[in-house]
Amino acid sequence: MPTLLQINAVSNYGSTGKIMENIAGVAEKHGWDNYIACGGRYSQPSKYHTYIISSKCENYFAALHTLLTDRHGFALERQTKAFVKWIDTIKPDIIHLHNIHSYYLNIEVLFRYLSENEIPVVWTLHDCWAFTGHCSHFIKIKCDKWKTICCDCELKHDFPKSLFLDKSYQNFQNKKRLFCSLNRMVITPVSKWLADMTSLSFLNKYPINVVYNGIDTNLFKPVEGDSLKIKNNLQNKHIILGVSNDWGLMKGLKDYFALNQIMDSNCQIVLIGMNDKQISEYGDKGILCIPRTKSVDELVEWYSAADVVLSLSYAETFGLPMVEGFSCGTPAIVYDDTALSELITPETGYRVPVGNIEEVKKCIEKLCKKGKESYSAKCIERARKTYDKEVNYQKYIDLYNELLG
Repeated sequence: MPTLLQINAVSNYGSTGKIMENIAGVAEKHGWDNYIACGGRYSQPSKYHTYIISSKCENYFAALHTLLTDRHGFALERQTKAFVKWIDTIKPDIIHLHNIHSYYLNIEVLFRYLSENEIPVVWTLHDCWAFTGHCSHFIKIKCDKWKTICCDCELKHDFPKSLFLDKSYQNFQNKKRLFCSLNRMVITPVSKWLADMTSLSFLNKYPINVVYNGIDTNLFKPVEGDSLKIKNNLQNKHIILGVSNDWGLMKGLKDYFALNQIMDSNCQIVLIGMNDKQISEYGDKGILCIPRTKSVDELVEWYSAADVVLSLSYAETFGLPMVEGFSCGTPAIVYDDTALSELITPETGYRVPVGNIEEVKKCIEKLCKKGKESYSAKCIERARKTYDKEVNYQKYIDLYNELLG
């Protein structure tokens, strides 16, 4: 039985944690023994063998280290040395990396081990951090330094935040040295947009294969949403739904509130995933602000009740809420930049120029006038053909087998 080890910041939590769990599920069906390694800060129990690389307190220490030094990924040396010793005990045939940032391991120790042991590696990129000197998204300031060499970073106060120092030049050089030291690695960005960016970076020495994120189309499906409408007094409203784990400014939060100022009274914007501070600050401004849903079933009900799933994000490498909405029969409206644009077809929604709130309003009106039911069949078809987890994660199994020869 071949052995697969996946490494990510979190286990069975958030988008990347759930993706890792789903990949393990597909691998298990094909006879793979599955191990998961992660940080301890947000991780939830997994059904697979799990190794916690660093505790919640150690994650906070690494975050403080980054704040003071701007050397993200270079703390927790002792913990990562213990981790690679553990890897020797399970002897994985394939190591599958996901997010290796987020304060839970030391990239120097990890990549030195991978280079010395020549275990085949698949690295799924969920953002751009792997090939920059600091940031995880550079679209905010339209920076191109990462194509040659990072320095004088204008985003040092963005994730992973540094308070004072700018070590982007040193970080870039170190990453290039470490990440280009492997002989057997395949890069799997989660969108064509991210693949295009990766092909312009120092990681272009490796094969680059796009593998879209997958969803469970048997779980995400149209259901009755009337109870949610009644509970929230939305029976006669068109529901404009936004979903995110982190409603930062790059998610377009200000744009949703600008849109709300000009929307017709028969439309209600609903934002899911808001934290307590955001709910307190924005909850009385006409938008229905909801914390992270407690269950997938509740999220499915919201997707089914909505007339449109709306993303006003300025930087996305995929766009999972739109795909989940498709699977529930709900069309989407997105900004036409980064990876969101490639999700949408004329039969499943609209693309709008970034920041054009008036055009967003017009598209919502066109969609509501035509009726959600005019789009539902094509949305469900697109979700099942293009984003089903069994189909997409089978591509990883094929890749593992190819790497093993």
